Amino acid sequence: MAKLSEIRSDFAVLDEWEDRYRYVIELGRALPPLPERLRTDANKVRGCASQVWLATDVEPARGAPHLSFEGDSDAHIVRGLIAILFAIYHGKRADEILATDANPIFAGLGLKEHLTPQRSNGFASMVARIKTDAAAARASSAPA
Repeated sequence: MAKLSEIRSDFAVLDEWEDRYRYVIELGRALPPLPERLRTDANKVRGCASQVWLATDVEPARGAPHLSFEGDSDAHIVRGLIAILFAIYHGKRADEILATDANPIFAGLGLKEHLTPQRSNGFASMVARIKTDAAAARASSAPA
């Protein structure tokens, strides 16, 4: 899985949007395949024009749970967007996820102005799903 710092560095040397677009697709191709057992209705992200699945694994830890993610889409560019979201959020503590806004990161990569309204809505739905899962993990780990 690509690290956000690597993605930022790679984007910095890609001047043309077409090159960046191809790079996003390459990021998506590098995602591990989503096991068929995780392609469930519960893991489906609503609000996306494409088929999108996000599966969240919560790892209890002292202080705060950490979340890891698996995902897939039937659209190549969306798989790439998933890969970027995972670079932002995968392996982080629930409170870190809740405190991190992906929108300025995407804007900093120059992606925001190149996404169609449908893709932007789907992106927002994926972020909302990740944050909902983080909030649920944090709430379930809170002392009673």
